[in-house]
Amino acid sequence: MIGKISGRLEYRTADHVLIDVRGIGYIVYLSDRTMAALPAVGEPVALFTELLVREDNLQLFGFTTLLEKEWHRLLMSVQGIGAKASMAILGTLGAEGVGRAIALGDVNAMKAAKGVGPKTAQRVVLELKDKAPEVMALGGTLVAAQGQVAEDFEVVETVAAAPVASVTEAAQSEALSALSNLGYGPGDAAGAVAQAAGENPDASTPDLIRAALKLLAPKG
Repeated sequence: MIGKISGRLEYRTADHVLIDVRGIGYIVYLSDRTMAALPAVGEPVALFTELLVREDNLQLFGFTTLLEKEWHRLLMSVQGIGAKASMAILGTLGAEGVGRAIALGDVNAMKAAKGVGPKTAQRVVLELKDKAPEVMALGGTLVAAQGQVAEDFEVVETVAAAPVASVTEAAQSEALSALSNLGYGPGDAAGAVAQAAGENPDASTPDLIRAALKLLAPKG
């Protein structure tokens, strides 16, 4: 399994790039969002990757964060969602947006991705809703892991550090953990944290916890 590519960006097209790693060129397919975040041709680049193995083809898909890669793996587990649809969803919503849409049951957000119809969008939300809290809770761990990866990249002259997941992902992870310790169910906690984060993207962990608790408080 090829989990990471780091080298020099040789060329880019609409949906894939070629990265030269010490004389060997790897073709990596990317979402629109990831493509837009890449440096110029000739510059060093680093991506987390997922290898798709088929009988007649091997394809590498690239991601700027480990959280994005994890959502890609889960999206691919849903019937009717192939690599192309998964990349379209991630390109439209981003990793945080995917988690928020699934946690909140937002089918409309999911079907905004190119090639994803209403029935497929509903299937994604229903099948992954129970898994959303677990992936969202990984945010803090994945941020720490990417920080270490970035440090490793910096000692290699020709390779740039991979982008690190946003602070919001770590804050959501910590807020979910706090709500779980308070006795809230994973689904309810994930939905409240996702809604709070969507309303205030720059919220700190304490702010997210307070906002989520207000959302979870009994009405009336």
